[in-house]
Amino acid sequence: MGIHIENISKSYKDVNALKNISFDVKPNELFGLIGPDGAGKTTLFRILTTLLIANEGKASVAGMDVLLDYKEIRKHVGYMPGRFSLYQDLTVEENLKFFATIFGTTIEENYDLIKEIYVQIEPFKDRRAGKLSGGMKQKLALCCALIHKPKVLFLDEPTTGVDPVSRKEFWEMLKRLQEKNITILVSTPYMDEAALCDRIALIQDGKILQIDTPEAIVNQYPKTIYNVSANNMYQVIKSLKAYSHQHSVYPFGEFVHYTDTREDFNTLDLNHYLEAQNLTNITIEKTQATIEDSFMELAK
Repeated sequence: MGIHIENISKSYKDVNALKNISFDVKPNELFGLIGPDGAGKTTLFRILTTLLIANEGKASVAGMDVLLDYKEIRKHVGYMPGRFSLYQDLTVEENLKFFATIFGTTIEENYDLIKEIYVQIEPFKDRRAGKLSGGMKQKLALCCALIHKPKVLFLDEPTTGVDPVSRKEFWEMLKRLQEKNITILVSTPYMDEAALCDRIALIQDGKILQIDTPEAIVNQYPKTIYNVSANNMYQVIKSLKAYSHQHSVYPFGEFVHYTDTREDFNTLDLNHYLEAQNLTNITIEKTQATIEDSFMELAK
């Protein structure tokens, strides 16, 4: 019960939001759609959940066509949009009962599916949804998306604006949901979350850049990356960007990730260059590529 997407394109007036998108999500797979704001992630989710119609192409969810079987699809998918969209004036329990009723079920009937998440918000069951913290809102929204035991779960940037602890807990919950035979398509702008997916599609400006496992994408990075630091990091970035042999220069935490155009690159050459820029405490060390490095290279 996976997802099939074939040559999907979507435009809004003069803006091409999606450009000939094609990929498959396998049954029970945790698949990540990774890209920045404006890449086309939400547009694709809305097409797959039958809220938008594509200009071109076709797609199916759990074996059902998004156009011909849209009513049936809505019974079998869970959708958690990027913006908190539950009823803020209703309590936690009232929201859950409302969504259960819409799908002709009860909280009790599918309690085993949401139990692990619900026990964390149960102490606040009489609190209005609008008064919950970001992490608790996220857990309530996930409960409401799961209450009818969907075959496919769509999560559009579910951890945006959520604290690191809640983000970690959320991804642990997703891994356990996989074990209950639910196919999960999740989008995120956070590159570190990409490594938690079985496979990922990197998307930019409505186009798919690459699809593979996170490990395979990182291993295919074509160059050696160096961590560069010195006493003045702003000057380091400025100097490296002006260096005639630089291939890429990106700030990365406390370092700058640097790649060189030369195959016989010698770190001493770069060290001498940076010293000539009046920089001190210079360090240049090899480092491993990340999903973010791969994305930046592909986006170039």
